[in-house]
Amino acid sequence: MESQLRGIWTTAELRSAGLSSRQIERLVGKGALCPLLTGVYASAAAAAATIGGARDDRARQTGEHLLRVAAALKVTGSRSAGSHYPVAGSHQSAARVHGLGVVGHESAPVIQITRAPGDRGSRKGRPGVLVHIAALPAEHVVSHRGVRLTSVPRTVIDLARVLPFGEGVAVADSALHAGLTNRTALATVIADCTRWPGLQRAREVTAFSDARSESVLESLSRAAFRQAGLPPPDLQVWVGDDGEIIGRADFLWRRYRTIGEADGAFKYQTPARARAQLERDARLRAAGYEVVHFTWAEITRAPAQVVDSIRVAFSRGARSGPPGHPGGP
Repeated sequence: MESQLRGIWTTAELRSAGLSSRQIERLVGKGALCPLLTGVYASAAAAAATIGGARDDRARQTGEHLLRVAAALKVTGSRSAGSHYPVAGSHQSAARVHGLGVVGHESAPVIQITRAPGDRGSRKGRPGVLVHIAALPAEHVVSHRGVRLTSVPRTVIDLARVLPFGEGVAVADSALHAGLTNRTALATVIADCTRWPGLQRAREVTAFSDARSESVLESLSRAAFRQAGLPPPDLQVWVGDDGEIIGRADFLWRRYRTIGEADGAFKYQTPARARAQLERDARLRAAGYEVVHFTWAEITRAPAQVVDSIRVAFSRGARSGPPGHPGGP
């Protein structure tokens, strides 16, 4: 079953319409045709309709990716009559269109699609397209602007089965945080996919996922803490002293009066933000908290060093006394 997004053309279709290879190249040069995959193009009108209203770079990238998914479905689409054997954009490709927390931001990632076992369409894909073969129950497929995609819960479970644990957690956390799925829906997909490879890891990812996690960095950090055997922290907790709220902590280990802060670029985006962060840390330390900051590079490349810093903070924090009164940490 082909994508319903109009304005996607293959080279063969353009030649059947009377265009030569040179004319196709000329139209590409003029911007009338936009290359999507090898031998697949979008008309300028289709590209504008999908991308033109993008509010920011992220929305534009999502629109561009949707076009490339539509192109992949166009050239590897179903050859079966009716709709019994659907094909859909899936895995990272579906996750990017759904706006889930996928690690990595390649400008032109491989497009991934899933085809049901009984379908007679292409199983080999073509350059830039990876084809998975797996059952696609009707309830696992949605239409996004006319393009078939695996649903959010199916996409979460597919990625939880195949990605490293932390990356699967990032996808699941983002879907829960955005309200795009819930644990019941994830459990339903798991029940539908019994005996599939990687399903035990998907169960573990689902059990560990947390809607309070607000970024991919925080999700990867939680997974690293778990791997290292740290006790689970509370997430997004307002902390303070003597009845005064000082700020919200990304991670709080109450017993050890230790705060962990995952430092994304936003926290230090301007000098004013940087100063406010330093002042906040000083007030937290004056109130008896240990504060450990770490960056994306540190938690992904040297997680053991971050964990060691947190353990040292635990030792200091435990000596500073018990957690504060109600309303404090």
